[in-house]
Amino acid sequence: MLESGKKIYFASDFHLGVPPGSPSREREKRIIRWLDQIKSDAAELYLVGDLFDFWFEYKRAIPRGFVRVQAKIAELADSGIPVHLFTGNHDMWIFDYLPKELGVELHRDPITKEWNGKKFFIGHGDGLGPGDHGYKLIKKVFSNKLCQWAFARLHPNF
Repeated sequence: MLESGKKIYFASDFHLGVPPGSPSREREKRIIRWLDQIKSDAAELYLVGDLFDFWFEYKRAIPRGFVRVQAKIAELADSGIPVHLFTGNHDMWIFDYLPKELGVELHRDPITKEWNGKKFFIGHGDGLGPGDHGYKLIKKVFSNKLCQWAFARLHPNF
C-alpha cells in the first residue's frame, strides 16, 4: 500500500554524455533540480535505463563525468528513498559500482510491482517485444562474460 501523500516516480533515457559538453551538463542540472523537487514526496524512484549514453565499469576506473547526478541519487537513497536502477541498451555494463556506491537496487530484467491494487510491469523497453532481432543479438554479445572480459582489457582512454 502506497503511503498517503507519497508518489512513485519513473524516468528513463537521460542519455547523459550525449552530446558531450555543455548540452549534457545542462541536462544533468535539470535532472538534479527534478530530483530535488521529488525528494519530499517520493516513496520510490525508478530509473528505467539509459541513465548514461555509455557506461562501462572497469574494476579500478569509472567513467568520467556525471558525478552531480550520482551524488544526488546517493543522497536520495541515503535518505531512505528506495532507488531502482535498470540497465538499458546504452548502459548495460553497469555491474556493482553504482549499487554499492550509490545504494541503488540494480535490475537487469523487467520486474512486476503492485501498488494500491494495480500491477505495473517495469523495464527498459529495448528488446522486450517481438522483433528487434538485431538488438537482441547485440545484447547477447554484450552480456557475454568473455566479451565483457575482453572489452575490459582495453584501456579506458581507448
